[in-house]
Amino acid sequence: MNNHHESTGPSDGQQITLRGPAELADALPYLMGFHPSDSVVMVALHGGRGRFGGRLRLGIPREPGEWGPVAEQLAESLISGSERRDGRPDAIVIFLCQDSPDGESGRLTMERLRPFAQSLRTACGALDVPVLEALCLSDGRYWSYCCPDGRCCPPQGKPLAMPGTTVMAAAAAYAGIRVRGTLRDMEARLAPWRTPDEVSAQLGALDRAAASLVPRILDERAKAEVAKETLALARTLMDRLGLTPPAPEAVSDLGDDKLIDEDEAAAVILGLQDRETRDKAAVWMEGPEGHRALRLWRTLARRCVGPYGEHAAAPLTLAGWVSWSTGDEPGARVALAMALRADPEYTFAQLLHRACNEGLDPETLRRCLRGDGDGGEGPEAAVADAGEAGAAAGAGAARGPALRVRRVRPAANRPRRRLSGARATDTGGTDTGATDTGGTAPLPGTDRPGTRRSVAPRPVTPGPGPQAAGRRVREVRRYGRRGAGTRR
Repeated sequence: MNNHHESTGPSDGQQITLRGPAELADALPYLMGFHPSDSVVMVALHGGRGRFGGRLRLGIPREPGEWGPVAEQLAESLISGSERRDGRPDAIVIFLCQDSPDGESGRLTMERLRPFAQSLRTACGALDVPVLEALCLSDGRYWSYCCPDGRCCPPQGKPLAMPGTTVMAAAAAYAGIRVRGTLRDMEARLAPWRTPDEVSAQLGALDRAAASLVPRILDERAKAEVAKETLALARTLMDRLGLTPPAPEAVSDLGDDKLIDEDEAAAVILGLQDRETRDKAAVWMEGPEGHRALRLWRTLARRCVGPYGEHAAAPLTLAGWVSWSTGDEPGARVALAMALRADPEYTFAQLLHRACNEGLDPETLRRCLRGDGDGGEGPEAAVADAGEAGAAAGAGAARGPALRVRRVRPAANRPRRRLSGARATDTGGTDTGATDTGGTAPLPGTDRPGTRRSVAPRPVTPGPGPQAAGRRVREVRRYGRRGAGTRR
């Protein structure tokens, strides 16, 4: 087993030491803010004391044929992004998180993913950054791909620590770090409805709204009136939601869905497809108003059913923006990644996703929206300008616990990784590493940029709907690409 001495703590300088794969595995949810199910996570290490840098997460590609190219892109993205922000990482830690279908075959999952882990280790080694540890987390157990000693890392794996019982859990509680549910749980709050009766009713309302609103939005003279109606209705719905105190997440979502009928949701969804209207709605971003707006955007995202799935990009992006603005970065990344899954070319989501991942301060955009609620250059320009300024100043250090890892000398009889040309040939040696938040433009389906679109998580599959729905959607998508005032 490799001992990893990692320190973390709040600003008063308290340090916590984490030792070995078990405590590394336990630290992962606190690094991410949620349990990253079905994901590959890479975390960067910096300096002689092994400070944890940024994090990179991607859904594990389903096809093994994609693992090699994806591994190379992830390694390059993480290392190049780290160089722009915190300097070249000294090592990388890799986590492969995936439960087995039956909940009892974690070892088979670990073995199936072993080639992917090996590809990631080789890709990092080819860029002269070693992997200090590569772990598989499956069915409540963990395995090390780096430790050959069965006495400490047995073939059947070892159980993960009980939640809340570890040193890392205590440090996180002291620092006020909150761990959400799994990634799957977080995405479910924003995913379209799937119950047939609910889908059918909402789809009919969206068809009616498209028939009524699309011609008016295409008419420059009527467009402003539609924007006014959309914002007024959105404000009414926010006030209605505000009268109901927040409840636990699942209960709250069900209650919010009941407070908004299908026609109201459809009217706001269609109205938000206009970029200027969406920008004006983005001013609801702080305090109680921001929390009410977030509940509305989540509710609307769940109503983008069937062939209207692409329309979810607007409410999802607004949900991501409000989450980021109110300090919920994990929630922001999930919402923005789903927005890009709905529409990979949605510019506002691209810019916000990149800014959030680079650790920029959302106050820059908040100032823009407070001072210029009617547009001006708009929030997209403000985010882009902030990103350029942050990159030039070297801003955007990764937030979260200041984890550190000390290198441990390999055992004398442990083979080392040999480099041959531009590639690393793994000879069975122990690699460990850490990932850093990159600074390149994101692509859909990732929590960090630099990966191919071909390996992005699959998009929402449109459900069946009447032929009229398809015609309406094509109309909306056409108007959404006309001029500077729509969709993007």
